[in-house]
Amino acid sequence: MANTNTVLIPKVLHRGLMALRERVIMPRLVNSDFSNEAVKKCTQIVIPLPVAVADQEVAPSNVLVAPTDVTPTSATLSLDQWRHSLPIGLTNKEKTEIDASEDFLPMQMSEAIKGLANTLNQYIWGKYTTDRTGVYGFISNPSAGAASAILDPFGTGTTDTSGVSAATNAKKVLNAQLCPRQDRRGVLNFNAEAAMLDLGAISDAEKIGSSDVKISGEVGRKFGIDWFADDHVPTHTVGTCFAASPADVTCREAEAAGVTAISILDAGAGTLVAGDIFTIAGDTQTYVVTGSNAPYTLHASNDTQVSIAPALQVAVSGSEVITVKNSHTVNMVFHRDAFGFAMRVLELDTEGRQVMTMTDPISGITLRLMVTPQHYQTTWSFDILYGAELVRPELAMRVAGAI
Repeated sequence: MANTNTVLIPKVLHRGLMALRERVIMPRLVNSDFSNEAVKKCTQIVIPLPVAVADQEVAPSNVLVAPTDVTPTSATLSLDQWRHSLPIGLTNKEKTEIDASEDFLPMQMSEAIKGLANTLNQYIWGKYTTDRTGVYGFISNPSAGAASAILDPFGTGTTDTSGVSAATNAKKVLNAQLCPRQDRRGVLNFNAEAAMLDLGAISDAEKIGSSDVKISGEVGRKFGIDWFADDHVPTHTVGTCFAASPADVTCREAEAAGVTAISILDAGAGTLVAGDIFTIAGDTQTYVVTGSNAPYTLHASNDTQVSIAPALQVAVSGSEVITVKNSHTVNMVFHRDAFGFAMRVLELDTEGRQVMTMTDPISGITLRLMVTPQHYQTTWSFDILYGAELVRPELAMRVAGAI
C-alpha cells in the first residue's frame, strides 16, 4: 500500500495545487513571498517594499551626480494562519481513477481545497481594515452620506462611480495618493463586473479595437488597471453613526493637521467601527476609522478620541460636520505593494507519515500533502501556513458597491 501511495502522492498534490491556484485571486495580485521552508507558526517574515524615487533634473553630461539612495523599505508579516483539511480516506476505486486519469481529484479532496482557498482569499480581503490603518481612498454612488444605499459602480447616473467614471476616478484617487502607475489591479464582485462589461467603452469592438472582451467575457487591462472578479469581496457594515441626522456628528475640539486621532461628538450617541469612511466639512480627504479601541461609542457632549488614517490633512477648529459613508461592498483598486503576503510550511513531526510539499511556479502558492497510516485505514490531508498585512494603504482605494 505504501508503494501505491508513493506513486499517487505527487499526482494528488499537483492536482490539488492546480485547484487551489484556480480558486484564489488575491495571493496572485499582491506583494508575495513564498517558500517551502518549514517554520514555526507565528514566524516573522520580512518582505521588501520599494520606495518612491523623486524625479531629478537632468544634469549636463560632464557633471557627476551623486546616486540616489533607493534602498527598499520592508514590512514584517507574522505567519499566524495555519489551516488544514480534515483527514480524508480514499477508496480503492478513487485511487485507481487518480492513477489512470490525468486530472481526476476525488470530490472530498476538491471540497477540502475549496475550503482552504476560501479561507485564504477571505483573510487577505479582510485586511482592508486593521488596528493600525485601513484603506481610506474611497468613491461611491451616491457620493454624499445621504441615507440612500450605495449603488454598484459602472451603472448610470452622474456621480463618481457612474459608467467609466468608476475606473477613471479610481485612477485619479490613486494618482493623488502617489500610487505608482504600474502593477495596478482592480478586483470587483460579480455585480460590479457585470455592469462594467455592459459598458460599450469596455467591450464594444468598434470602440476598443478588439473583440476579445466579447469573446472571453473578461475585462482585462483598461485605464491602466488589470481587472478581476472575485466572489469573496467583503461587505463593510457601517456603525450606527450613519443613521444620525445631518450635522449630528461633528468635530469636538480644534485639531492641527498631522494628528492621527480626533475628538468626535454624535448627538445620537452612535458608534463608529473600524473601516468606517467619513469626510470632514472643508476637507476633501476621505478618512478611515482605525485603532484597537474600535468600535467607538460616541457621546452627545463628551469627547471621544477616534483614531484615523491618514493623518488629518486640514486643521479643524471644532464643530465641523462629519459625513459618514454608508455600508458598502469593498471593491478595490490597488497596487501590488499595498498588501504583503507570505507562505511557508508549518514545522511538524512527520515521523510515520508520507509528506510532500509543492510550490506552484505560477502563483507561488505552497501546499503540503500528508498521508498518515492509521488502524484499518490511511488518511490524506492538506495544509497551508500564511500571513498577510495591509502595508501601504496609500496604494489602495475602495470603489464602493451595493450590499
